[in-house]
Amino acid sequence: MYGERVTSVDRPATAPDPHTEPHGHVQPESGSPSHALAGPPAPVGAPGAPWPGYPVAYQPVEADRFTRMVLRLHARAPRWAVPLAALGCVGLGIAYALISDPTRSDPDAAPTCLLKLTTGLDCPGCGGTRALWYVLHGDLPAAARHHFLFVFALPFLAWLFVAWAGNRAFGWKLPEVQFSPKVIGMFLAAWGVFSVVRNLPWSPFTSLYV
Repeated sequence: MYGERVTSVDRPATAPDPHTEPHGHVQPESGSPSHALAGPPAPVGAPGAPWPGYPVAYQPVEADRFTRMVLRLHARAPRWAVPLAALGCVGLGIAYALISDPTRSDPDAAPTCLLKLTTGLDCPGCGGTRALWYVLHGDLPAAARHHFLFVFALPFLAWLFVAWAGNRAFGWKLPEVQFSPKVIGMFLAAWGVFSVVRNLPWSPFTSLYV
């Protein structure tokens, strides 16, 4: 009996079960169904937690009632609904320019530009409504005097809208104008220079003041 472990009744003790914890709980084997139902993994940083960057499966967030309603409306709406809504916004802007007749109102009449009201300077968009009014009446020189860049960009904007709306509503494959970031940057730079030049108090720049 030397070297053997004995019990209180002087019998050799049986070898401990490797699958049994100190308190008698049986450890599930890896790969068994009970191992898969062991519970959620410990948070990162806790003992036994996965390493940072370990893929964690998140439950999808259920959409709220308003989001579901918007998605249903978008799925059921016809193809021409969005272009028609955009065309309605453009039509409202044109109708406002025609009804208000900005050429007969004072520059500081309400609604007015906040920059012009507080500083007396023309903002980058000042004169755009009057330019649109003159374009609708076929007076391009007067429209260009009030906002030259607006008149210059108007044909490109109109063609972009027609190409997008035609493709979206009717499937037309119209050629679309592609503008590189360099071209867009040059246009914005020219707009900035125009916004400064039109406020210079010297001739001939004073003719651009609206």
